[in-house]
Amino acid sequence: MPPTDAPTDALSSSELARYSRHILLPGVGVEGQRKLAAARVLVVGAGGLGSPAALYLAAAGVGTIGIADFDRVELHNLQRQILHDTAAIGRPKVESAAARLRALNPHIRLATHAEGVTAANALAFFRGYDVIVDGTDNFPTRYLNNDAAVLAGRPLVYGSIFQFEGQVSVFDPAHGAPCYRCLFPSPPPPGSVPNCGEAGVLGALCGTIGSLQALEAIKLILGVGEPLRGRLVVFDALAHSFRTLNLRRDPACPLCGPSPRIRELRAEEYSFGCAPPSASPAPAPSASNDGPGEEAIPAEIDVASARTQLACGAATLLDVREPHEHAICQIPGSMLLPMRQVPAALAQLPRDRNLLVLCHHGARSLRVTQFLRANGFARAINIGGGIDAWAAELDESLQRY
Repeated sequence: MPPTDAPTDALSSSELARYSRHILLPGVGVEGQRKLAAARVLVVGAGGLGSPAALYLAAAGVGTIGIADFDRVELHNLQRQILHDTAAIGRPKVESAAARLRALNPHIRLATHAEGVTAANALAFFRGYDVIVDGTDNFPTRYLNNDAAVLAGRPLVYGSIFQFEGQVSVFDPAHGAPCYRCLFPSPPPPGSVPNCGEAGVLGALCGTIGSLQALEAIKLILGVGEPLRGRLVVFDALAHSFRTLNLRRDPACPLCGPSPRIRELRAEEYSFGCAPPSASPAPAPSASNDGPGEEAIPAEIDVASARTQLACGAATLLDVREPHEHAICQIPGSMLLPMRQVPAALAQLPRDRNLLVLCHHGARSLRVTQFLRANGFARAINIGGGIDAWAAELDESLQRY
């Protein structure tokens, strides 16, 4: 839970000097700075969006900032997650974030939630804050954050990024605005939207969108300007263009509509994943081909099973990542064939033994596995979790990215 000690009304001479450029602004002044000092903001996710958002909230003098994240700092985070530095690799993100924010502004209070946000704790967390900033990057958590914010009656400052595009809005049904479910009633089919580990993201774009989220949170606290309630800002970094779309509440919304069906948070409602589902197993080989009683060849196996097959020489490993990914880390003996080249290279692939297909997280390799099976490769098998799971579970010497 966030700290319960109330901030003092008076600003010290050091704080007055620190925030002097704020205090000069019409609509802020000393009274507005006191509002910021009394405010409590929870940043969910200390990653690409949460980093700039938290930094600007801390610099602005928001009195209590909560950071919720269960993850640890990894090397590939540093391209965009500017709360952390090289020395923080391996540390919990909440610890690295808190150290950086304290160094930036010793006048603020910090609450770290290393367990992250879950269906069990979200309502209690959110009720302890005035504004929620969503810096997460996966659909289950976004729906959880939205539902918890609506049920707790708190505004949710939403941000998302994909490659060269970002979005920002304020979901706040308590003030007549729509919620996330009004815009996206249901999550996209698993595997249809690649994550940034598959699609990439421009680091500086995170700074733009995260900074806009901090700006919206500050506007909500101060009561100035027009927060993005009922509006979605879309930023195209390549064209350097902003579009603003008007949003309406969905009268059939199961959460904020007049007849809501969602009245509590249930963990099973947020257990859907972002990875694609396992492909259907191929039919069992006929007795005439492989002997009676042989089980169907699975469409997907885990990394431990894959390692066992490779160790005994029972399979070929097909790596369908890009060459630059292969240069970061690879499994010895693998055959590199980027996904886009697979259709033209079918004649090079074995049909008479298991063909284990590997990518970064398992999404591309599953699509390749499905394609291969549709083209007569009954022994094609996806490696669930990809090389990232291999590095995490089997071989820590592999560089994760």
